[in-house]
Amino acid sequence: MDTRILKEQNWLFKSLPMAEWERLTPHIQAFDMPLGLVLSESGDKMSHLYFPTTAIVSLLYGLENGSSAEIAVVGNEGCVGISLFMGGQSTLSSAVVQSAGKSYRINAQVIMSEFDKAGALMHLFLRYTQALITQMSQTAVCNRHHTLDQQFCRWLLLSLDRLTSNELVMTQELIANMLGVRREGVTEAALKVQKAGLISYARGHIKIIDRPGLERRTCECYQVVKTEYDRLLPDKFAV
Repeated sequence: MDTRILKEQNWLFKSLPMAEWERLTPHIQAFDMPLGLVLSESGDKMSHLYFPTTAIVSLLYGLENGSSAEIAVVGNEGCVGISLFMGGQSTLSSAVVQSAGKSYRINAQVIMSEFDKAGALMHLFLRYTQALITQMSQTAVCNRHHTLDQQFCRWLLLSLDRLTSNELVMTQELIANMLGVRREGVTEAALKVQKAGLISYARGHIKIIDRPGLERRTCECYQVVKTEYDRLLPDKFAV
């Protein structure tokens, strides 16, 4: 693939100065992300950083009883594997493909070598990490204080921001795991939003009918996260 086209497919790629980009391009590998693929489990030391282009990855925290909840989503604005350059090398969260699509990956040693130069890549990745931490923090507040259908709307909007279409396909079980609720709760929330005329929902296929209505129905958490991403990662969804 033409490296100029490749550079436009992920915001972190797009934002790298040419000198850093040219050092990375020989190490970039195409990587398919089918729905439900587990990129890492809790405690794993990741061998690669993943840069989604059309896929969306969910970062999940799990409990000993097997339940889990989503703490953030990653799409074409970022990467999966920030623990590698934050010093811990492993994390308690797991990374699961929420929406199937394409991505690229780069060996961890290559990224760390560039990061240790303390140049443009380091500053760019740290800015992205700050945005991701904002999303994680706001998700925790939202899960504690807002209704399930508000959380469901927030989750839909964050996902849509990272897709080129207005449709999502995923299993009811995966949605339940991400929201940290029972499958019946997902059905109830989705049917409420559908009854309001905002989406159509059937067997894990969600089509957005009225996005402005969806934005009005959700809590303030979506806009808080979006505003901070826009501040730290300008034009991120223009990739």
